[in-house]
Amino acid sequence: MKPEDAYQALLTWHKETAYLASLGALAAWDQRTMIPKKGHEHRARQMAALARLLHQRSTDPRVGEWLERVEGSPLVQDPLSDPAVNVREWRQAYERMRAIPERLAVELAEAESEAESFWEEARPRDDWQGFLPYLRRVFGLTKEKAEVLFALPPAPGDPPYGELYDALLDGYEPGMRARDLKPLFAELHQGLRGLLDRILGSPRRPDTALLHRPYPKEAQRAFALELLEACGYDLEAGRLDPTAHPFEIAIGPGDVRITTRYFEDFFNAGIFGTLHEMGHALYEQGLPKAHWGTPRGEAVSLGVHESQSRTWENLVGRSRGFWERFFPRAKEVFASLADVSLDQFHFTINAVEPSLIRVEADEVTYNLHILVRLELELALFRGELALEDLPGAWAEKYRAYLGVAPKDYKDGVMQDVHWSGGLFGYFPTYTLGNLYAAQFFKKAEADLGPLEPLFARGEFRPFLDWTRRNIHQEGSRLRPRALVEKVTGEPPSAQAFLDYLEAKYRALYGL
Repeated sequence: MKPEDAYQALLTWHKETAYLASLGALAAWDQRTMIPKKGHEHRARQMAALARLLHQRSTDPRVGEWLERVEGSPLVQDPLSDPAVNVREWRQAYERMRAIPERLAVELAEAESEAESFWEEARPRDDWQGFLPYLRRVFGLTKEKAEVLFALPPAPGDPPYGELYDALLDGYEPGMRARDLKPLFAELHQGLRGLLDRILGSPRRPDTALLHRPYPKEAQRAFALELLEACGYDLEAGRLDPTAHPFEIAIGPGDVRITTRYFEDFFNAGIFGTLHEMGHALYEQGLPKAHWGTPRGEAVSLGVHESQSRTWENLVGRSRGFWERFFPRAKEVFASLADVSLDQFHFTINAVEPSLIRVEADEVTYNLHILVRLELELALFRGELALEDLPGAWAEKYRAYLGVAPKDYKDGVMQDVHWSGGLFGYFPTYTLGNLYAAQFFKKAEADLGPLEPLFARGEFRPFLDWTRRNIHQEGSRLRPRALVEKVTGEPPSAQAFLDYLEAKYRALYGL
């Protein structure tokens, strides 16, 4: 078989596999939004069956044979050409999937589906003891998966794994290692603590009670839809639905869905949650459609993905320019804002206060929440912490880093859905996303000029087009670090993010 024919076979095979995976994405969306209560058990079996089929396709010996035909051929001579990028990523995925026993892949898919379903019911009733057996099973299988992957060599050009956790982290942020996170988080922690102490010592205080006035759910949904359309989210290629824990999910080209949750006595959750998931969706809608079903058409990493969501939630959505454009409309939609000025509102939506809930945390304290989860995950995989002791360790770290501690499990160790879904190694990408976002935004302003005046006029297209050109259209052509360096001219760093926070909160709090 000629290399060209082998490459075409790989394209056909992987696109067919991607169609099957997209059906799994649709089933996952349904499970977290529309499924009847008694449908969860059957859905878990469906997901397990699909996982078996996808595993079989991903490890089919023909894939290995086709890859061998293409590797070393002129087709992949340029390492950044589309075929070379696809073959590079297909090879790594093939080796990783082939190393994972089919039994483990199926068990893990079933365990994750069952645990997520139980978590949705267990969290509101604060049932940690009931949830623990589900978490124990998911963690055990995920650790087994990590041990399998740790024995494999990393992708060519990537640094070696230093510990078990790296094999999981690498799946979300290719090339990143725990030893790389340490200096980034140390620099960030030091800068955040200093800024937080100064803010808490400031006599200026926003009236956060404004955010807890009545905000009817239907009014929130209507306003959120207006924001989505204005910012560039294609509503004919997506939809907005309520759920227990907000998420974005890409079914395929022309179908990128987002969810949010509304509280009638809290403004931020529904509106900023929607903007956050919109940022993810804009990335997915901006990926090169011609390459769908191949790595060249996929997001490069969860950290870069998170940079897009945090950009639209915070750097855009919490900017004064954004609300110069939308606050007059918000006052029309929400009667409870009638007596509130733009200055009051802008200060209030940027209020800084240590809290328990990560997804509702302000920009200054948010990454301290991630630090807690990172340290707990590392301790679990290093064998320094038992699952049974998670609640106590959680509370201890919250007291140390944020000065608060949960009184129950639902606002503590059970607040996130991630661990029930086996997403260990995922949390650091949230902080990496914040750092990348600040670096990308700084470069966008260097290229386009100040962005807030554009936002104030409702002109979001120049910035969106910039991100599409520089980030979205790249797909997975470059590794995350290389993409950051190509776009900004600098390696990943905490400095741009700390500079952004310093300037913003110095003005707000009179520091």
